[in-house]
Amino acid sequence: MEMDTLELITELEDIIDKGVAVPFSGRCLLDKEELLEIIQEIRLKLPTDLEQAKWIKAERQNIISDARKEAEEIIKAANDKLIAMVDENEITKKATQAASEIMDSANAEANAAKESSYQYADYLLENVENVVVKTIRDLEQCITIVKDNRNHLR
Repeated sequence: MEMDTLELITELEDIIDKGVAVPFSGRCLLDKEELLEIIQEIRLKLPTDLEQAKWIKAERQNIISDARKEAEEIIKAANDKLIAMVDENEITKKATQAASEIMDSANAEANAAKESSYQYADYLLENVENVVVKTIRDLEQCITIVKDNRNHLR
């Protein structure tokens, strides 16, 4: 069964928690091969997580692009409606006002969609960043423990 990076980190933590305690030292003995194997799996998974982050960024751009296209279509529809209503002065005034409101609404919707997609992409990228930082921190702790245990054994 293939695990994702967070599951591998959890497995690393479990292995560390289950390490055999060395009396009076506050240290524990760990299976070096098992730890290195999990670290290697994490290294292999990180590029996948980074690719996912790139995909999210590209998807955000697609959402923004779609929102712009939709806004342009709404504006075009408003302009078409305005031209059709130019027959009378009163109708022209109402059409101009309606077109302006539609354009303002379309712009507001486009801006809201754009901001929402930026926030969502930022949230996802922040989560990926946190996973990567935590993974690196955990790996550094594991390496320190392994080094300390090796030094202690010498």
